Amino acid sequence: MMSTDPLDRLGTLFVVVGPSGAGKDSLISEARKTLAGNSRIGFVRRVITRPSDGVTEDHIAVTETQFRTMVEAGAFAVHWQAHGLNYGIPATTLDELAAGTSLIVNGSREHLAEFARTYDKLIVLHVTASPEIIALRLAARGRESAEDIMRRMARQTQDWQIGLQVETIDNSGDLHDAAHRFVNAIRTAQSEQTAPVAV
Repeated sequence: MMSTDPLDRLGTLFVVVGPSGAGKDSLISEARKTLAGNSRIGFVRRVITRPSDGVTEDHIAVTETQFRTMVEAGAFAVHWQAHGLNYGIPATTLDELAAGTSLIVNGSREHLAEFARTYDKLIVLHVTASPEIIALRLAARGRESAEDIMRRMARQTQDWQIGLQVETIDNSGDLHDAAHRFVNAIRTAQSEQTAPVAV
């Protein structure tokens, strides 16, 4: 007899987290290419109060006034503020997951508790890299001073993994290898999700 639990039919939300410079956007971009033909996996466009530059992530750019209006209208399932910017995850993601589509979204370690309260099936993809690699990548961006980079590197988020299913991907080396592990973690979870559950 197959399970009739509605949770078994829900898609999984894969929340990608990790420090700036670990390469989250690069891995998400590679996964987007690899999984392009999979209709059961989608990618979430975040709403951010930052202009789109066509280089970094493909987000929906809004003003702070527009963002506040969207919050008041219930447009977000989860939203937060970091580094002077506002970030929002569209409420439509709940409908997509309910329809059985799994989604990949760039999230926030500091706000994973809110993600966990909002989404019933959630897996955290934790992207890491060595401190030396992260420092080099941040410096190469040219957005922050050496002092800012040192402060960012010193910032730690404690105990965020408690009670969560976490898959860690080290992106210190070759991007292709890390992308393979990243996509494999998604595919493995997706296979487990779609497998019949006997009761």
